Amino acid sequence: MRNRFGVIFLTVLIDLIGFGIVIPLLPFYALSFGAKSYQIGLLVSSFSFMQFIFNPIWGRISDKIGRRPVILISVFGSFVSYLIFAFANSLFVLFLSRMLAGLMGANIATAQAYIADITPPEERAKGMGIVGAGFGIGFVVGPFIGGILSKFGYNVPILFASGLSLLNFILAYKFLPEPKGHKYGVYRSNYVDSVFEIARDKILLFLYFTFFVITFGISINYVVFPLFTKDMFDFDASHNGLLFGYIGMIGVLTQGYLVGKLTKKFKEEKILVAGTFFMGLGLLGMVFSVHFSQFLIFATFFTFGSGITTPSVLSLISRQARAEIQGVTLGFGQSLSSLARVFGPSTGGFFYGNFGHKSPFILGAMAMSLSFLLAIGIYNRKNSKSR
Repeated sequence: MRNRFGVIFLTVLIDLIGFGIVIPLLPFYALSFGAKSYQIGLLVSSFSFMQFIFNPIWGRISDKIGRRPVILISVFGSFVSYLIFAFANSLFVLFLSRMLAGLMGANIATAQAYIADITPPEERAKGMGIVGAGFGIGFVVGPFIGGILSKFGYNVPILFASGLSLLNFILAYKFLPEPKGHKYGVYRSNYVDSVFEIARDKILLFLYFTFFVITFGISINYVVFPLFTKDMFDFDASHNGLLFGYIGMIGVLTQGYLVGKLTKKFKEEKILVAGTFFMGLGLLGMVFSVHFSQFLIFATFFTFGSGITTPSVLSLISRQARAEIQGVTLGFGQSLSSLARVFGPSTGGFFYGNFGHKSPFILGAMAMSLSFLLAIGIYNRKNSKSR
């Protein structure tokens, strides 16, 4: 099982390194085609919007035909999307490439379903944490590689990302087997029946809403975090790069190591409650920090909280679902997460520009307070059900 863990981790890691390479370059590349600021915003959102639509669809397809073919198709599609992106000759083609990337990048739920297939319920959060660690490393390494290669032209790092996706496809094709725990094709009902089955599960809907609020609270700060440190501590791009690197490494350590240790001692419901508390505390602490040392402590609280929260809620969603519909169930979770990432950054930017540089963090803390209450509700519901 360790070998399969390693391969699926590597698949997610290479995929996210490619994504991390492209994202910081995207606004500059779009500007070279004469894009206006609102068009750049739409370009960024188009990726998440396509993921919002296709995450549950890919998940459902993987339930029917298997995890391996869906992962292979999506990774190869990412390779093609990066090629189109690198050789785009107009803003229209740029949009097409990012929409294709979003469509093909809607495979995270399938990777999570793969983890669910090969892990017992008590180790599910640890498995989800390993996928999350791949995210964290990708977002740290990707922008670093992109920054170095961009000196040779904007399309050079994008071609490198395309090459990574091709390498990813070759490795997955050779080393990623279909999980033995997944009996695809057994569940014969159609996609609509699956949706209605999910919609009737009140605890699952509660978990979905909690996941949406958590992701929204996190993504509010994506855009404004560098602006906030610039206004508060006079940080430049290099300072923020180091700060993001630190935050990324805390996230990797938390999801890749600490989650596994914590789930051996505590239930995921308790970890979810603790995680949302630390996230809210971190956001409020950052707002009222006077010195950078204080800010760094609370940023660590926030990162630790988000690192234990996301794998826990994903594990609870997976454990709530029947084995035959893991893909579509986790797909809807990732779809809501993508929707939160569509609205979160634009909301944060609007609040920052209109209500002051502390307002997005306060809004995020309010979202985390709601998440904390929802997590307590999930804990009480699960406990009352088990009695």
